[in-house]
Amino acid sequence: MQSVVLSGREIRVKRGEGNVPVCEVCEVRTMPQTRTKLFAGPRLRQLRQRETLTQANLADMLDISPSYLNQLERNHRPVPHPLLQKLCERFDLTPAWFSNTKEAHTVQAMRETMADPVFKNASLPLAKMADAVHANPDLCAAFLTLYRAYKFEQERESDTLSPSPPLEPYETVGDWVQQHRNYFHELDCAAEKFYENLDLKNGLAEALKTYLLNQHGLHTQQDPALEEGGLVWRIDRNRRTILLPPDQPPESTLFYLAQIIGQRDHTRLISSILRREGPKEKNALELGRVYLGNYFAGALLLPYTRFLHAAQTMRYDIERLRRHFGTSFEQISHRLSTLQRPGMEGIPFYFLKLDIAGNILKSFSANRFSQARFGGPCPLWNIFRAFATPGQVQVQLSQTTDDSIYLNVARTVGHEGVTYIDRPRQIAIVLGCTISDAAKTVYADGLNLNDHRLVVPIGPGCRACVRDNCSHRSLPVSGRMLDTGSDARGVVPYRALPEKP
Repeated sequence: MQSVVLSGREIRVKRGEGNVPVCEVCEVRTMPQTRTKLFAGPRLRQLRQRETLTQANLADMLDISPSYLNQLERNHRPVPHPLLQKLCERFDLTPAWFSNTKEAHTVQAMRETMADPVFKNASLPLAKMADAVHANPDLCAAFLTLYRAYKFEQERESDTLSPSPPLEPYETVGDWVQQHRNYFHELDCAAEKFYENLDLKNGLAEALKTYLLNQHGLHTQQDPALEEGGLVWRIDRNRRTILLPPDQPPESTLFYLAQIIGQRDHTRLISSILRREGPKEKNALELGRVYLGNYFAGALLLPYTRFLHAAQTMRYDIERLRRHFGTSFEQISHRLSTLQRPGMEGIPFYFLKLDIAGNILKSFSANRFSQARFGGPCPLWNIFRAFATPGQVQVQLSQTTDDSIYLNVARTVGHEGVTYIDRPRQIAIVLGCTISDAAKTVYADGLNLNDHRLVVPIGPGCRACVRDNCSHRSLPVSGRMLDTGSDARGVVPYRALPEKP
């Protein structure tokens, strides 16, 4: 039995069947001090379905009536704190598992959508949007789906060459991953189990190659022709060989080998997850399969218990973690955004990856942070400054329009071109946590977290941002009446009239 300390709790790691590490969380649960009402219907329903329980079964466990549980799941009633305590103890969860993170993202999406000029006569204050999401999240989700369909039809009418919405499957998968807080328990545990059974005496790369050779009869070989074809790996079934491009970073080779193992050994598990709860549309389903394959690879290279312990010991220093595990800055950052195992949570980070043109390539959030779905990101965000200082970490304290303050860590990632004619894609990522968690990271050192004068105000993109005094605004906020004034002129030549109460 080995013990490590995670988040002030003792985690006992013992060896179970098959020499697999089993984590026991030993803690005294403390409930939040705030007494705000907690509407957690979707999370309660997700928990019940995960445990394959009927409403009657769960109601009996909690010593409440099925009708009361039904009201809780439909968000008609808040979850009282004694019942929250009972749920956490019964299912080994922390109160944070039931937080309203998804609700905050839905409110932000509603806010952006209602900013469209098509709703110019529908004055709906933010408070009323929040009430609507509280009362009927499913109806609000249907409304957002309908709006996306409307936007697509508009775009198709203006561009007859686009027969189908190219980003819709990607958005569907993004929403699905977001609903799970970028954490998939079965797949994560399977990857951790696989790692613990490897013979690592010659390093992880050799262990993965040996496994593929012994279990699947696959050799590895370099093939320069892959780069010309735009491939990162290919399996030659006739020669029983995995072909890899030469001169690629070692961490990329590790990830690709882990991808192949996930594809070969865990297709049935991935298919089961997708069949049970994945996207239904075919293209979205296939993108979901790719995402889960990548998730398994990341979880194999950075096994949960070991990685969480190292992250907390090193105070989430990405560079130290990258060297310790022999992986890339991006791989470490993405893995940090997945540390949401019930009872063993890390800091809830948001993770975002975009290119130099501002196109969002990946976006996941385990906290309340929500990025704009329409229009470009805020130019005051430090992720754009990262492109001016390639390879250097940029740290920023920012405040969103809901007054939440985040610590943001941004840096460019990717590799340089191999030849002069190469055009490597310029990519940057940003990892962010709330200011309440900032002191747990090395990036807060030297910052005065109590002095908010230097906090940078960022918004969800100009179209939905309500700040009138921003000199970086590129266009007016949508859906609000404008006052251009005649006796005074501000930093922008228009101001949005206040929302009606």
